[in-house]
Amino acid sequence: MDAMESIRRHVIALLTKAEAHMDVRSALEDFPQELRGRKPHGAPHTPWQLLEHMRIAQWDILHFSLESKHVSPEFPQGYWPAGEAPPNPASWDKSVEHFFSDLDEVVGMVRDPKIDLTSKIPHGEGQTYLREALLVSDHNAYHLGQLVTVRRILEGK
Repeated sequence: MDAMESIRRHVIALLTKAEAHMDVRSALEDFPQELRGRKPHGAPHTPWQLLEHMRIAQWDILHFSLESKHVSPEFPQGYWPAGEAPPNPASWDKSVEHFFSDLDEVVGMVRDPKIDLTSKIPHGEGQTYLREALLVSDHNAYHLGQLVTVRRILEGK
């Protein structure tokens, strides 16, 4: 295995596996419906807000990486949902579905041998594909930690 293949495998593991922390799939599976729009006292965000923020940011990073004409949401408000709770139960499920679909695309980008992960994104300002994949991993891990903490507080654990 060459060095680039090793890097690809490590980055994919960061994006998808439970190594240093819980994996995102386990955290989102069967998330209690009654907790999705609740905020613990003193917490800045509800589980819904965290999920949507993760989804929107990951979508933006992915499409920035692959599409020269992509327009990012307005920062910071465009990266957060308007309300504290999902409008309906299907909204949560749809957000989870889109999150994992985009995560699969990020993994596909990392896995694609036609993409030199260390090359600069042609329409970027110095960013590389590797940097963007690591940014997705880092951002998801950070907010996943928040999501798990909020859930534990709300469940009284």
